[in-house]
Order: sequence, then structure tokens, then C-alpha cells
Amino acid sequence: MPPYTSISLKAELNARGWRLTAQREKILYVFQNLPRGNHLSAEELYELLEEKKEGISLSTIYRSIKLMSRMGILRELELAEGHKHYELNHPFPHHHHHMVCIQCNKTIEFKNKSILEHSLRQCKKQGFQLIDCQLTVMTICSEAIRMGWPSSLPSNWACTRAISDSRPLNPIDEESE
Repeated sequence: MPPYTSISLKAELNARGWRLTAQREKILYVFQNLPRGNHLSAEELYELLEEKKEGISLSTIYRSIKLMSRMGILRELELAEGHKHYELNHPFPHHHHHMVCIQCNKTIEFKNKSILEHSLRQCKKQGFQLIDCQLTVMTICSEAIRMGWPSSLPSNWACTRAISDSRPLNPIDEESE
């Protein structure tokens, strides 16, 4: 899948009978310029656009990111925080998966070529076109286990790995076997 530009988004929307609105274009721009490894929830996107005085309502953001997810432009991610996050759906060479600590929400990206290859084989076998392939592995980080998860972990405990890491993700660039 090619990376999306405003022109390609407009063409695809028009082909489906929809329009490229200024709001959709601004949302696409935010995701295009999001540092690799960062994800946004609808609320985080809303706050970011509010800071820039864009004046896009939260309901418009929800509708737009849902539409862009259905089109395969955005990846909809179910991480451990109880709400969905979104990222630009990059072409397959940049394809990745996520490990998420259910205690501290620390998220680590990883690549695994065999997951993608297996998914492509299954799609071909069934006559489907692959739009996205994602695996989310729910985990408990080593610090939570060391602190006695789940029985003796204090209710107000916060993982120092999540606190000390200002980025939401630690991308892993190696291909896993």
C-alpha cells in the first residue's frame, strides 16, 4: 500500500463517493507528521488540533479516523489503555506489531516477517486483499513482576520504565524470527 498524500486521499474518497474536506486533510497531515512509533487516540488528536486552533470537533475527528481506518489509511490499535489509538498505516516494509504491558501501558513495537508472510499466504488462499496485519501481545513488564504483580503490587504503583521514558514507544528495528 502506498503512503497516502492529500491527492491520493482525495482520489480514493472521490472514488467512494466522499469528499476530501479540510478537516480530513488536516487529520491526515497530523498523522503524516507524527514521529514514527507514536500513536494518537481521538482525544489526543483533538487536543493537538485544539492547540493549533484548527477548530475541528471531537465528533468530526471520530468520524474521520473511523473512515480513514476502514479505508486502510490509518491503523486502529487496541492497546491496554481502554481506548483505541491510531497511526498511519505504512507500507509493508515498515510493518510492525506491538507488545503492551497491561499494568503500566508501556508499548514496544517489533517486526516479525513471518507473521506478515503467513497472513499474506492466508489472504491469497482465501482470495482476499491484505489491508493490515497487526498482532498485539498483551504482557506484564519485568518491573511489575519484580514488584510482585498481581497480588502484592500497590494500587498506586507506577512503572518507572513508563515514567522515565518520555516517548510512548521503544521501537525495535530487528526482524524477529
